[in-house]
Amino acid sequence: MVNFLAAWNGETEMVEDLRLTLEEVSFEVGSKKLIDRLSLIVEGGPPTVVMGPNGAGKSLLLRLCHGLLRPTSGRIIWNIGASNDVRRAQAMVFQRPVMLRRSVAANVDYALRMSGMRERKARRERVAWALEQAGLTALAGRSARVLSGGEQQRLALARAWALQPQVLFLDEPAANLDPAATRACEDMIHTIDAAGTKIVMTTHDLGQAKRLASEVLFLHQGRLAEQTAACFFFKQPQSQPAAAFLEGKLYL
Repeated sequence: MVNFLAAWNGETEMVEDLRLTLEEVSFEVGSKKLIDRLSLIVEGGPPTVVMGPNGAGKSLLLRLCHGLLRPTSGRIIWNIGASNDVRRAQAMVFQRPVMLRRSVAANVDYALRMSGMRERKARRERVAWALEQAGLTALAGRSARVLSGGEQQRLALARAWALQPQVLFLDEPAANLDPAATRACEDMIHTIDAAGTKIVMTTHDLGQAKRLASEVLFLHQGRLAEQTAACFFFKQPQSQPAAAFLEGKLYL
């Protein structure tokens, strides 16, 4: 399987099949267990979408996998190939992306410099490619902080993809966007997926999940209630919490 495509220059790099394993992972704040003995395996391939009601632990799960939080107990194990550089193998885009106080192009350039790309010419080429993919070339010199919400989210996606991660975590990437901006973000996600980067994302939008998901992880009260192919999940969920969620009902 090709898990990584250096699409910006047309080169394909073969790596070992990636695998992210969680073993009995829990996360507590005070005496409250927000993630409860969660075990699962996410492998390379088409997008995995994490779903569940508010407070189910979706965003926490992504932050734990990305390394922003440490589990209270349990293990998170990455298999990313020979380099074994987990930090460089992944990137994350948040629901409200952080825009640096600099231009659109400089936001991408800064991320590349921080990742270790020192050659200016190579960075310029990568920045130009990333902005083209996001449809932001004409805005390259504009301050990133004055972009619309949809433009900022596309810039965040471009900035993350420019790093060429094997895995890209997306936390509600199209929340609060209008339909046109949502479609533009989804188009980028499809392109990133087609290029070989594994997408793991959260969403509350059932329509978006149906459009993007190959696999669904359904969380309920910090536990994994279901992990199944999207085509089965939306037609015949196997857990009561998931069935209630799809019907727009609360399951306590």
